[in-house]
Amino acid sequence: MKVKEIRELSTADMIKKEQEYKEELFNLRFQLATGQLENTARIKEVRQSIARIKTVLKEQEAN
Repeated sequence: MKVKEIRELSTADMIKKEQEYKEELFNLRFQLATGQLENTARIKEVRQSIARIKTVLKEQEAN
């Protein structure tokens, strides 16, 4: 998810999206541990999306 898309979301939507990404990350790690994960790059993408959301939330909190 790109920063521009994240900034268009409301705060509640951002928090909800962050939770969804955290759940997906958990599932991806579980798949990795069991040897079922095919696209390992997805882990990096999800982690970056979580970080982007947290950054935008902190920016809004500062203003």
